[in-house]
Amino acid sequence: MIKVEHLTKKYAAVAAVDGISFEIAEREIVGFLGPNGAGKSTTLKVLTGYHAASGGRVTIGGKDVFAEPESVKKMIGYLPENVPLYPEMRVREYLHYRAGLKGVGRKRREAAVDGAMGRCRIDGVADRIIGQLSKGYRQRVGLADALVADPPILILDEPTIGLDPGQIREVRELIRELGKERTVLLSSHILPEVEAVCSRVLIINRGRIAGSGRPDELRAAAGQNETIIDLEIRDGGEDGHRVFEAVDGITAVDIEQGDGPVRRIRLRGEGGRDVREAVFDAAVAGGLKILSMGQRSHSLEDVFVDIVTREETPDEPAPPPAEAAAQEAP
Repeated sequence: MIKVEHLTKKYAAVAAVDGISFEIAEREIVGFLGPNGAGKSTTLKVLTGYHAASGGRVTIGGKDVFAEPESVKKMIGYLPENVPLYPEMRVREYLHYRAGLKGVGRKRREAAVDGAMGRCRIDGVADRIIGQLSKGYRQRVGLADALVADPPILILDEPTIGLDPGQIREVRELIRELGKERTVLLSSHILPEVEAVCSRVLIINRGRIAGSGRPDELRAAAGQNETIIDLEIRDGGEDGHRVFEAVDGITAVDIEQGDGPVRRIRLRGEGGRDVREAVFDAAVAGGLKILSMGQRSHSLEDVFVDIVTREETPDEPAPPPAEAAAQEAP
């Protein structure tokens, strides 16, 4: 559905995007991650036809973005990071206007607007002036705009920015639902959100693809495909925590906090193994009292930080932020 080949975008001597390639299949939800200035927003703007590329090729739905920009734009619902709304217009009026610009026929326009408002939970503010809405509601109006023409592809740049936790959860569920019938490329700084919604992740850093795959594949590639168990224990003396070293499957025992009668211990084990029962038995045998126990895998945030940190080389100064340069370019 989306195919990017050796895409490059330069501003003067600065390469905001430096020869990246990737593919996204039909009805796939893919997260697009990277630190500030990594080239995320620039890439999305090239994909949507808002920026010209310096080199490479992008095809969407079999159509070349640079040769057939208008045809491609009709296939895409785009939510930019900073949603460009008309603050003096009312919500319904604005969406009718945008639907017309996107080629939605007059007979279908009312139903299209009502459907987009319903999905984004903004029916209740349909007749409100956009400029009087909260930032969260304005963000949802932008999402409704991306949906109003019923495009097969959604490109969403920070779709939950400015939303409260309840609204973030609603948008997350909406994206999951939309991914059943559309291709979604999602850029977000909220990594747990990406991990919860996306089947695959692309990580861009310094204009290049630094990682690609399912979250579990990225964890394995980063050497972080392990199980972590966090414990709070009481008693056991100074070396009481060592009873866990003999548990089959535990590879490391670290003291997170050792002051006072309660100790916080972190156990690291082989990925995919549930060793909590064995840990409990070891604690009982060693005379320890477990106050709490939690098991988890490394988060996508852990993997992201590891990949981006490995990309930084202390002997070579980082180039100027590419996207900042883009804003300053004439």
